[in-house]
Parts: sequence; C-alpha cells; structure tokens
Amino acid sequence: MGKLPAILLCLTITLCPAIAEAAEPILIRFSHVVSDDTPKGRGALLFKRLVAERLAGKVEVQVYPNSSLFGDADELEALRTNQIQMLAPSLAKFEGYTKQLQVFDLPFLFDDLDAVNRFQKRATGRQLLRAMEDHGIVGLAFWHNGMKQLSANRPLRTPQDAHGLTFRIQPSAVLQAQFAAVGAHAVKLDFASTYKALQSGQVQGAENPWSNFYSQRFDQVQPYLTETNHGVIDYMLVSNPRFWYAIPHAIRTELEGIIEEVSHTVSREAEQLNREDRARILKAGTTQILELTTEQREAWRQAMRPVWQQFEEQIGSNIIKAAETVNRRRPATH
Repeated sequence: MGKLPAILLCLTITLCPAIAEAAEPILIRFSHVVSDDTPKGRGALLFKRLVAERLAGKVEVQVYPNSSLFGDADELEALRTNQIQMLAPSLAKFEGYTKQLQVFDLPFLFDDLDAVNRFQKRATGRQLLRAMEDHGIVGLAFWHNGMKQLSANRPLRTPQDAHGLTFRIQPSAVLQAQFAAVGAHAVKLDFASTYKALQSGQVQGAENPWSNFYSQRFDQVQPYLTETNHGVIDYMLVSNPRFWYAIPHAIRTELEGIIEEVSHTVSREAEQLNREDRARILKAGTTQILELTTEQREAWRQAMRPVWQQFEEQIGSNIIKAAETVNRRRPATH
C-alpha cells in the first residue's frame, strides 16, 4: 500500500514537466533579412497567419524581418543551434553545406521561372531539399523571389560594358566566377549593407530581382538597370532537423500542408510583385531600364557559359543536365 502512492508520486514528478511543456505552444522564430513587402516577407507573414488560424494554442510563429534578429552572416548558424527555428535564405547562402545547390547560381542556365518550377518539382530538384540534413539543415520548400537583373552606375548592354566594375554578390563562388567571366570584380556583402555600399561607391553594381531592387530603394543609387534575366534568386525554407522532427507527427503534418499552400502563394505572388515593381521603377524614372536584343542577351550568355564547366564537377553533371532538360522546347506533335 505504501509503495503505490510513492510510485504514483514518482510518475507525477516525472511526467509533470512534459505535460507542462506540451501545454505550451511550439514556438517557431522565423528570421529573414528583407522587408515585409517582398515575396519572402509576405510568405513569412502568411505562414504566421495560417498557423495562428489553424494551430492556435499548438504552434506560435514569430517573424523577424529586415535582419532585426539575425543577419546574413549568422542566421544559418543561429538556425543550426536552435536560436531560431525557420529561415528562408537565398540558395546561394548554402554553399558551405552543399555544392549541389550552386546549380541555381549558374548564369543563363534557366530560361525563365517556369523552367525553374519544372526542375524543382522533379526528382532531382526535390532531392536537393535533403542535401544538408547531415549539417543540421532540413529543406522544407523552395520559394521564388524572381529572375535577376543587372544594375550599375553605367549602362550595361554588352559583356564588355561590365569590365572593371565591382558588383555586390551573395557569398557564392559561382557568382564570383560569373562576374570574373566578363572582366568585373565581385564583393561579398550582407544584403543589409548593399544600399550604403552602392551609395558610397564601394561597389558600382548589383544583381537583384525587381522586387528587391525597388523595396530597398536601389533606384536612388543605381541609374541603370539591364533586364538580363540571367539567373534566379530563390529561397529554400529551412528548419533544423532536431527541432523539426521532434514536432509531434500530427502537428508537423498540418505544418507541412500550410507550407505547401504558402509556397504556392509565394511563387505566384513573386511573379506578380516583380511585374508591378518593374512598372514602379519605370514610372519613377530615377533608373533607366535597358532591354537587350536577342543578340545582346546571347552575347552575355556565351561570355558567362564557361562558368558551367568550371563548376560541373562540384555540382554534378547529372544535376546540370537535369536543369538543362527543363528548358528544352520540344516541337508539338500532330
């Protein structure tokens, strides 16, 4: 008789902390480096809203935009050490954890966002989401930001026009090689530091989708913008595996459903926002938009094409070939 209460007391002491923890909502801190009014910013807020609507009391999402919690340089380490639980960095930021994602940095590889979509939905693209789990990073989804354009303090119509200029880039060896291929220099800078670097002349150019260019007011410090569509800036929504797989299965399944819905919305709205921001830049008149002829764009493509071969061994020839395949327009059969 005396032993039973003691056993029950022991069980109560053991289980109470777990019960108390279960009563608390799972906290997901979502940090990012851009403004709320960008594809990534809007996606983070939509994720927060849908979680609040569908998982109230079970999961709480806190969003920290504009590098307000962690910046480019330290956000991934913060994720891996569980100081934050969700990020959506540009794919170029993962170079230190896998070389395979460099495929998205290769210049002029993808014809357009439709081609990027096809690649990401196929087996090779889906496998890339799991390429960093051994390093404490699990991919949950791809998010579009948009195709990249080149801006500078002088007109860029031919590859020779970029010679001698210094461009701000994300930390990517591929992007460094991309500009070296046209006789330009590249400096790796945090996104938050880019405006001042352009304003001061530390760098004279950059590459961004329309929405980043407009939302960060780069039109005030970049008089020329060439519509090259030479690459893609996409994000990977990531968490750390220890946190993510510890979430109870039923809740994680609901979160995965929300992520799929948000990802579809982000990609659709990114295209719309980029179209709108292009029109806003054009209307503002502070930056001249230069449109390339077919011949001029092909000259840029040929000048940068050797970068593909340079990184083929690191990325994997099978991955590059899979990416090339999605561009091919096969003639319709009758």
